[in-house]
Order: sequence, then C-alpha cells, then structure tokens
Amino acid sequence: MQYSIGVEYALHCLLYLINPPTGANIGIKELSKFQGVSETYLSKIFTKLTKAGIVSSIPGAKGGYQLSRRPEDISFWDVVEAIEGSKPMFQCKDIRKNCFLYQETGYPECLAKIPCKINVVMLEAEKYLRNYLQEKNLLWLMQDLEGILPEKFFVETKDFFNKS
Repeated sequence: MQYSIGVEYALHCLLYLINPPTGANIGIKELSKFQGVSETYLSKIFTKLTKAGIVSSIPGAKGGYQLSRRPEDISFWDVVEAIEGSKPMFQCKDIRKNCFLYQETGYPECLAKIPCKINVVMLEAEKYLRNYLQEKNLLWLMQDLEGILPEKFFVETKDFFNKS
C-alpha cells in the first residue's frame, strides 16, 4: 500500500491555511514556492481538495485558498479520500473458487457461504487504518507541531506568506 505524494503535499499545505496572516490570501504559487514543489501538481491537488469541500478558492488577482471547514473537522482520512479516492485498498477477486481441487466438482456450496478470510482480514485492517486517520485532524497536527517546532518557524512562515 502506498499513498501518492499528493497526500503529503496536501497535508503540509493545509497547515498553512489554518492561521493565514491577517489580510493575506495564500495561493498555489506561494504554497509551491514555500514547499519547494511543483505548482502544476499542487494545483491539481487543490482542485481535488476543493471538490471534496476541504478548501474553497478566493477569486481575484490576490485570491488564493482558505479552509472550508474548521481544522478540527478536517481529518487525515478526509484528505486521503480527497486525493486518492474512496475505493477500497484491497479488492478481493475470490480466486479460491478457481482452485484446482474444484475444477471437476465445482466449488462446494458450504465453502461459498463462508466469507474469504483473506478479504475479512484485509478489510478489517483497512477499517483500523481509516478509524485511526479519522481521529487525527489538522488542528491536532498543528497543536502537535507547536509543541515540537521552535516559535521561530511559525514567525518566519507568517513572514513568508505576508511578503508573498
């Protein structure tokens, strides 16, 4: 299992929309420059975030993006789904029915009534991951980082976006 780099880009960039500098709108150009990532790719990510209702665009020459919901209402899972889509990570094809042992007799009805154990385990693991990522949100992330990063980081970040 691997999430695309878009999930990482989105989560990092959404942090800077939590407390934007007063009167400043943060756009793709500024975010891509600050993060050192492709403006074109970031634009595609923000299109997905907009469609998911996570951000909304502010039109105009000095426009940009803002969070559409409170940071505590945007979970990591919301971002993953916005970027990756909502299809399950594991998709059982029920290949047990193709087993050599059943080529002549057909798949036994008694086994057909039992769910594929591999599928059950994989779906359960995905459920645990989804629940964990639903518990983590942008506000939690910001508060956690505030306890780790020096105050200088936040001051210089605001300065960067004020000047952009």
